[in-house]
Amino acid sequence: MNNRDWAALCFIPATVLVAPVFAQDYLSVAQAQHALFPKADSFVDSTITLTSEQRDRIKALAGVRQRQEKPPVWKAMQGGKLQGWLLVDEVIGKHEFITYATAISPDGTVLGVEVMSYRETHGGQVRDAAWLAHFAGKHLSDPFKLDQDVPNISGATLSCRNITDGVKRLLALHKVVLAS
Repeated sequence: MNNRDWAALCFIPATVLVAPVFAQDYLSVAQAQHALFPKADSFVDSTITLTSEQRDRIKALAGVRQRQEKPPVWKAMQGGKLQGWLLVDEVIGKHEFITYATAISPDGTVLGVEVMSYRETHGGQVRDAAWLAHFAGKHLSDPFKLDQDVPNISGATLSCRNITDGVKRLLALHKVVLAS
């Protein structure tokens, strides 16, 4: 093997080492269910198939389109009584998807939000409990505006905006389909 071949072989591992992976999974669906509904004793898969009319209505209420035709939804039950709904959704951060779960009460109030998977290189502060707590108690009628009723995080503006829009969209989905 000549010097040129050795140089090529040495370069390949170095290239692999500098290609970092930033995707991080924090919670499974089951973990998110129990984190957001700690008293629930069962979760009933209630995945729905949205009609185009329902998707149009969700967009009209939330201001952003509903991409998924079959959003994953579970009923959180305790002693046979509905405690609320858990919805798993994805939004784009800057370049990659952010997977999060939102707990919504039967009357349409956000009970909590948990980031399940974050794939961006920056802006992971959207996982902070203090920031996510700003969603608790929100209703579809709330503004959902950065720096107005939800604080922005410097360096994570797109992630903040898209999660904020996503939570409002899930409240619209609740109103259109689940509250019926």
